Amino acid sequence: MIAIAFLLILLAASIIGAAATGQSLPVAEITALVAVFLVFFGAGVYIAAVLGVLAVLTGLMFSDRPWWAFAGQTLWAPSSNFVLVAVPLFLLMGEILLRAGLSERLFRALNVWLNRLPGGLLHTNIASCAVFSAISGSSVATAATMGSVALPFFAGTKYSPRMVLGSLAAGGALGNLIPPGITFIIYGLITETSVGALYVAAILPSLLVTGLFLLVIVLHGLRSPMEKPPAVPLGEKLRALLDLIPTMLLILLVLGSIYGGLATPTEAAALGVVGAGFFAAVEGKLTFRMLNASAEATARNTALLGLILFGAYLLNYLLTTINVPQTLSAFIAGLPLPPWAIMLAIIGLYVALGTFMEGFSMIITTVPVIFPIVIALGYDPIWFGVIVTMLVEIAQISPPDGTVMYVLQGMRRDRGPITDVFAGVMPFLAAYLLAVALLMVFPGIALWLPKVMG
Repeated sequence: MIAIAFLLILLAASIIGAAATGQSLPVAEITALVAVFLVFFGAGVYIAAVLGVLAVLTGLMFSDRPWWAFAGQTLWAPSSNFVLVAVPLFLLMGEILLRAGLSERLFRALNVWLNRLPGGLLHTNIASCAVFSAISGSSVATAATMGSVALPFFAGTKYSPRMVLGSLAAGGALGNLIPPGITFIIYGLITETSVGALYVAAILPSLLVTGLFLLVIVLHGLRSPMEKPPAVPLGEKLRALLDLIPTMLLILLVLGSIYGGLATPTEAAALGVVGAGFFAAVEGKLTFRMLNASAEATARNTALLGLILFGAYLLNYLLTTINVPQTLSAFIAGLPLPPWAIMLAIIGLYVALGTFMEGFSMIITTVPVIFPIVIALGYDPIWFGVIVTMLVEIAQISPPDGTVMYVLQGMRRDRGPITDVFAGVMPFLAAYLLAVALLMVFPGIALWLPKVMG
């Protein structure tokens, strides 16, 4: 789907360019590319390989320069970028926390405070995911970690399986929006935007989305009331807060060092890994076997993301060389429509792509083409970074191809239908779209804090 989407973009740009210059359209070459990649996708070729081969064929067909003359230099830029080192570090921190059992302590502590609200344990799903997102940086990691902890709590209860899975999917999707989300690092790398400024800008939108999710659960709890659990004495509640101390200290260490200007996101990620190792040692879980398992999982995920990034970078370079984004941005910016209407069309495009395209791949493959258009329309790159990250998270919970939903489905013990997850996530998906609409109408939600903090 990614390759086909790019081919359609390439075809549209070629038509526009041909109409503007009076040149003939290379229909045969584009048709050949479409045919080749339909075969590739039918054969189940990996996304990274598809992007790389598409870049090579695009270079051979449309560029005067041989692709091997610039491939090495193009791939060296992202592979040697210091900011990208934060990605495996944040992934490693999440893996250590999962194996150290700190995520289960987090869930139990929050449950003591939230289980008597309308919706009960469902609030704990959202709150624990939001807190864990502040130290994981990954939606998939957040959903997998908190899902493994939360699902056993609901076994044998009267909670709706759809709402349980939907709340965990929605909460897991927060992993990219709540700083230190990895998506912001990738967006900042592609667009040369300050990652620290993006993290600051994401604070209020992430609180908005979390609040809307909790409101959805309150409305569900009022509509389908359940018997409340016995009240917990205040002393027990206060003792439960002790289980939050490791997580809160890690959040303070990672985000505090970034917001305080004491460390870059990469350095803060390294501090987070050290902090996670320290708390794992305090819990008696820091062993060579645990570290080896964490490192292996991190290496697998990093290699997967890196290959996708390299293939997309090469393709983006070639598309820029043959003026695809420039032509598209000039054409769309010149349309007789107000900027807000064009931005709505761009948001609609991302929502549509999210139904069949993985979120991380979507931002890598589309932002280089869309970003010049957004800047030409006069929108702030930091605001757009927050919007894109929110749209990527919507893609993570959009049927039929939302990655987070399939992660949770694979963790179910009852092996119910995937439609349970699809139906359960719909109210939260509507809440997320409402949050995007609010940011469109009130961009200050994202831009006020960066302006205040300079």
